Amino acid sequence: MKITDVKPFPVWVGRRNQMLVKIETDKGIYGWGESGFSGRELAVEGIVRHYREILIGKDPTKREAIWQELYRSQYFEGGRTITAALSAIDIALHDIAGKAWGVPVYELLGGKQRDYVPGFATTSASPGPQMIKQGLDLLDKGWNAFRLSVVGDSENVFEPRESIAKTSEWLIKAREEIGPKAVLGVDYHHRLTVAETASFCQMMPIHTLDFLEEPIRDECPEAYESLRKLTPQPLAIGEEFASKWQFLPYIEKGITNYARLDICNVGGFTEAMKVAGWAEAHYIDVMPHNPLGPICTAASVHFGASIPNFSWLEARITPSEPNSAKNSENIYKEQIKLEGAWYPVPDTPGLGIEVNENALQKPFKHWNPPALRRRDGSWTNW
Repeated sequence: MKITDVKPFPVWVGRRNQMLVKIETDKGIYGWGESGFSGRELAVEGIVRHYREILIGKDPTKREAIWQELYRSQYFEGGRTITAALSAIDIALHDIAGKAWGVPVYELLGGKQRDYVPGFATTSASPGPQMIKQGLDLLDKGWNAFRLSVVGDSENVFEPRESIAKTSEWLIKAREEIGPKAVLGVDYHHRLTVAETASFCQMMPIHTLDFLEEPIRDECPEAYESLRKLTPQPLAIGEEFASKWQFLPYIEKGITNYARLDICNVGGFTEAMKVAGWAEAHYIDVMPHNPLGPICTAASVHFGASIPNFSWLEARITPSEPNSAKNSENIYKEQIKLEGAWYPVPDTPGLGIEVNENALQKPFKHWNPPALRRRDGSWTNW
């Protein structure tokens, strides 16, 4: 079996672009993958087109060898754009191998260890009574892990100190009303500094949060080490990481407590399995980042089914976010869907995804994440 074509599809789906990749073979078997580099899809498309010339004629089942060649076949190795493209290709190659051998992808990874992959949800209401109501509704519907909201931006202005003061107040109330059984976290989307994060944590009783996700940027592990000394809250870090090497200090130094690995950014299944094994050796659970489309979800379900150190998979089509799948049903003819708070592990060959290629014709829309400023006019992180 040989690869005959590699097709990138940067297309608008619902509320943002998705960067899909289809790999075709001379046996009529094809696979689908997805890149996770949101907001820079055209850059990823360019890398995929470069890689196409290397991939044509290769045996798609030689996934590790292909990964190594694509990663090492340039002087400037790595980087998020490159590994985002490599992730989509690697996922598609696993889809092909599973279909060719008549087995689900998790069988290529060692077999499944669970029949259902537990998910975690996210409240959509701002901190306040409605957020707590959403949390209680999720708990009533069987969700035992979910993220609560933080005070975000208003008209693209974000002030950290104002946000942490009001957010902490409502998180304390939420824990009191929701009770101790639910796993509660928040995602600050790397908008804080070390001092701001420490202040935020110190505003709340110890068991208010079970995890604090991405409070500061990840480029400087030493900053997270400093934060680790200032707060006992478990940290969930890693959605921005584009390789096992970026995970290295966070795992080896015990900085993160949950590895927020994104299979569509880190390098696909080939790299994700190495990170998972490394995390297992340090008693760290994997809690995958999954904000994209059904291909990312399917890949994350197969990955989650096959590793022992798994906690929860991010789910964005939930009772608290019911509109996240808007306008995607006509594109994904087959996909893995939640059953309550759990994703059933499929037994179909490959990923268990079928894409209507004819529906991938909507033009690409130039979309950027919000550009946030402080009140003084300076730029800050989204």
